[in-house]
Amino acid sequence: MAKPFGTYLEHKFKAYLSIKYDYDLGNSASGIDFPGLQVDVKVTSINQPQSSCPFKSARQKIFGLGYSILVFVYTKTDDPTTVSGNLNMNHVVFIEKGQTADYQTTTGLRSIIENNGNEEDLVGFMFDRNLPLDEIEAHAIAKELLMAPPLPIGYLTISNALQWRLQYNRVISQAGQVQGLLKIV
Repeated sequence: MAKPFGTYLEHKFKAYLSIKYDYDLGNSASGIDFPGLQVDVKVTSINQPQSSCPFKSARQKIFGLGYSILVFVYTKTDDPTTVSGNLNMNHVVFIEKGQTADYQTTTGLRSIIENNGNEEDLVGFMFDRNLPLDEIEAHAIAKELLMAPPLPIGYLTISNALQWRLQYNRVISQAGQVQGLLKIV
């Protein structure tokens, strides 16, 4: 029931915004929710704060998703005697697009660069992390990283799959304490 409930909350939020603002509306199936603002909306339960995201390339784990995320984290309790539910919005966090990369990947690559690592060190790390890329792309990314440090740290946990699995525990705990992670509620 969590997925339909999250979709319901997303639709209610968009309907509320459409009363007050004019904007280009996207949708989850075709990409991000607010393409003109480069913001996607994710609604997730506090029990397992995560969502899926379309896989584009391994570069997303290193450089970020390419858009910001507004995350609503809720608790829902049902009362079977009154056949009603109670909704509590635990957290609302805005993740700037520069912080939407994978935490372990970005901190590892950054550490290698700070310790005077070279292209081969970076490529080896990417393969050790099982990033879905080939050798040519890994070397291209390594060269890019060495030419333009420092690599921003991402705060998501992004699991490898046919779709990325975004996990928000770190974002929730760091919101308001780290630049780029805004705690709204």
